Amino acid sequence: MKVLTLGHVATASKTMTDDDVRKFADLVGDRNPIHLDEAFARKTKFGRRIVHGLLIASLISTAIGTHLSKGAVYLSQTLQFVKPVYLGDTITARVTVVKIRNDKPIVTLETVCVNQLEDPVVKGEAQILIEDLRTTR
Repeated sequence: MKVLTLGHVATASKTMTDDDVRKFADLVGDRNPIHLDEAFARKTKFGRRIVHGLLIASLISTAIGTHLSKGAVYLSQTLQFVKPVYLGDTITARVTVVKIRNDKPIVTLETVCVNQLEDPVVKGEAQILIEDLRTTR
């Protein structure tokens, strides 16, 4: 088992597709035309369809629960959506351990999602609860 330490990083990446956006819309019921209707989206300031922000943010959860510490549970997450994500963009979520509580197995993470150009698209901070400070990654 590897011990989590300050500065420990985990990532998860995905290229966003039309199929991803449509499945997410069906799953959560968010059928905003900015995500699904190209003609509508062309008339907006984005000029084309954008990917749901929470679909992008879900990659943070993947990085945490699959690559940082299996069994980790979210306690909180802040999100700032700083740049749109378009179909075909490859997004990488990166989580970095910035604080480990001494009295409880609670870890604070800096969370950021970047596109293929390394431009931040989502920024935030998460707190997670883990069974112990070891990860089975």
